[in-house]
Parts: sequence; C-alpha cells; structure tokens
Amino acid sequence: MPHTNSETEGSSDSSAPLVVVLLGPTASGKTALSLELAERFNLEILNVDSRQLYREMDVGTAKPSPDQQARIRHHLLDLRDPDQPITLQEFQQEALKAVNHSLTKRGAAFLVGGSGLYLKALTGGLRPPAVPPQPALRRELANLGQPVCHQLLTYADPDAAMRIASADAVRTQRALEVLYATGAPMSSQTSASPPPWRVLELGLNPADLRQRIGQRTQSLYSDGLLEETQRLRERYGPDLPLLQTIGYGEALQVLDGTLSHQAAIAQTTRRTQQFAKRQRTWFRRQHQPHWLPDDNPLSEAGQLIEAGLG
Repeated sequence: MPHTNSETEGSSDSSAPLVVVLLGPTASGKTALSLELAERFNLEILNVDSRQLYREMDVGTAKPSPDQQARIRHHLLDLRDPDQPITLQEFQQEALKAVNHSLTKRGAAFLVGGSGLYLKALTGGLRPPAVPPQPALRRELANLGQPVCHQLLTYADPDAAMRIASADAVRTQRALEVLYATGAPMSSQTSASPPPWRVLELGLNPADLRQRIGQRTQSLYSDGLLEETQRLRERYGPDLPLLQTIGYGEALQVLDGTLSHQAAIAQTTRRTQQFAKRQRTWFRRQHQPHWLPDDNPLSEAGQLIEAGLG
C-alpha cells in the first residue's frame, strides 16, 4: 500500500499531545513491533482488540503472554468475564481514561490493535448511542441463533450489518438491542467529535499475511486452544456468544467430534483470512495510516514517532 499522510484525525494543534496508533489486520506483527516501540519511547500499551477485553480468553485471541505483559505494562486487557459483554460506549469510556492517564504520566499514549470500530471510536471521537444492556432481549436473540440475528440486522440496519461479521454475535446483538430500544438504526445514531489530541497512525500490512495467518492458526492449537475452549465451555456453556467467534467455534466442533483437527485448522485459517480482508478494507476506508515497510518497520515507525513527539 502507498504511504499516506501519517497524522490523521484528532486535533490540528501542533502543541496538542500525541496519541500513536499501531493498527493492522490480525497476525500482521503488531504485538512484536509494539513491544519494541514501547520500550524505545518509554510508553505503555493500550489494547484495542475487542476479544482481548475478556478474561480467560488468552490463546484464542493471541493475547500478549505473561512475559510480554511483564516486559511492558498493558492496559485494557481482561476488563470483563466472557459472559459480560462490553458495549462500544463502555469500552470508549474505559479507553479514554487510559489514554488521558498515559498522556499525563508519559506525555504520549500508544494504542495497539486491529478492531477498527473501537479504534475509530477513539481516534475519530465517535459517540455511540447510550443504550443500557437489555438482558431479556439478549436471551431472546440468543435463542434465535446468530444466522437469523444477522439476517434481521441486514434487513433493519444494512450499514451496521456490513461492518459486523456474520459470526459476531456480540456486536450483532448490540446493534439489534440499540434498534429495539430506540427505534432507530445504530448506524444513524453515531455522531463524531474529534478528540483534543494529535493522532499518528502507523499501519502494518505485510505481503506474507496469508502465510502468517496459517502459522498463527497452527500455533493456536499447539498452544492450547482446545483446552482453553473446553474450560470456557464448562464454565459458561456452549452457547456463550464469544465461543462462536473465529477459532473458538471450530475448536468447539472438534471437542464435539463434528470436525477433525486438521479440518478445524483449515477452516479457522480460511475464516481468519476472510476477516483480515475485511479489516484491510476498513482501514483503507476509515483510516489513513502511514503504512510501514515490510523490511524494517521498526526504523520507520521510530522516525515518525520521534518527529511527532518533537
């Protein structure tokens, strides 16, 4: 991808504090590069991966390991139990507190992740509708099943349905919940107010991403995805929406004996590649990062951050 203007959104005031964003599709190398940059610039890492917000979901989400978290302090990990969905607005509130704390403590903040809507909520100042959870409605939607729910969303709020993966039960239910509570599509209720920071967006999009995803999927199984999925199923039940997401859904089928180990790896790899394609499309349309070169992303990222910090 071509390089673009690296300072995007946020404040145009050159004296405003700097928020650095490292974004990219899954398996693009964000974790390794973020650790190097955080060490170099004495920053802490603020997670913007929607599944890493949940406790007990470590292997399947490729959450930074305990050693990596000991090396650099991470924030916005393990905010909730898996059966307690966090809304975009709730995440935004927590993340804004973390950003402001980092700006005060470190003079800059460092956001790392691939969840496009969550990033946009911070860098673009999106204001999602303030609708509290509707437990009874969520139970009804869960009983309907995710394919039916996403079909309903496609009919009622096609813009939201385009942004939400067909297997993402958590966000599908949230969009339907907002529609039910307010009578208006969520996509029509989201306004924006740019935050009072400068935003430096850096992007990773390696040419060998498909191979990386294949290797990542193999690692999930060798690192204990089946065991983690079994623990989650025993504690929260097989209908937990997060257990229908990429990786966990296939692992459940292996545990149930309806999918072979190798078929699960192939299916997870294929679904992840499709997801990465959607992520790339989102970043291309909604963000204008400086795309870092494959051969030496650390050097170029370091130069851009140094220039941004002045």
